[in-house]
Amino acid sequence: MNILNKADIEKIIPHRDPFLLVDSVAEIVPGKSIKAVKNVRGDEYFFKGHFPGNPIMPGVLIVEAIAQAGAIAVLILPENKGKLVLFAGIDKARFKRIVKPGDELVIEVEITDFRRNIGWAKGNAYVNGELACFAEAMFAIN
Repeated sequence: MNILNKADIEKIIPHRDPFLLVDSVAEIVPGKSIKAVKNVRGDEYFFKGHFPGNPIMPGVLIVEAIAQAGAIAVLILPENKGKLVLFAGIDKARFKRIVKPGDELVIEVEITDFRRNIGWAKGNAYVNGELACFAEAMFAIN
């Protein structure tokens, strides 16, 4: 069951198609954690060149999807309404599985620390329960 759809997400973060990489939110604890979904479609712009005949979702976009999910978890808080979440650093990013058209990317992010306008998060992205990517990030709220 989804508690936020794409229209709801667009009210929280400023990203828009074709760069909005979260389709729905299944679970959220504002400011703490989120479980979101990206349905990977074959008609997405990046598959035209990555790679023709063998489409693979770029790893950097998987990390961006993790970041967008984390941003939703932070920006849903009333005190952060209308603000931006920006990368301040990415650590320990690892890619464990190829993500292809037709896959459902399930994204889980935990906000591990937050002080003033700087925060830290850990994120995982799964396909069929199998880890596709994990990363840690530092972010700033502006």
